[in-house]
Amino acid sequence: MDKVNEMNLRIVSKPINQAFARSTVCAFCLEANPSLEELEDIKTAVSEAVTNSIVHGYEDLHDGFIDIDCNLYSDFVEIVITDYGKGILNIEQAMQPFYTTRAEDERSGMGFTIMQSFMNELKVLSDGCGTIVKMIKRFNGE
Repeated sequence: MDKVNEMNLRIVSKPINQAFARSTVCAFCLEANPSLEELEDIKTAVSEAVTNSIVHGYEDLHDGFIDIDCNLYSDFVEIVITDYGKGILNIEQAMQPFYTTRAEDERSGMGFTIMQSFMNELKVLSDGCGTIVKMIKRFNGE
């Protein structure tokens, strides 16, 4: 399958940039003519991934960078969100519904579960130094 377009975005890990990131990714996807529901799914998943990077990846660190790479194909988009924060020690545990390391902040522990629900594929990689979240969303109900 041939790539239609690609985008690379780097943002500072500030909460204000979460809305910018999700809107930018959705605007980028418009070329593939996704449905409104598909765009909402992407917005939600990107919001969760960026929020996780800000809240968990950089929680005790000064602001860092979050890279968002998108590859657009005719019938799907691949979104890769990378942070350079503290990483995830146990990915399997972190992906369990309701698991959170920040209960005192009233975090629900549903970020990865939400990403899995709204995207067709989700892969999380971390070696204890930074985290990569790879997501794929197929368009037109595929």
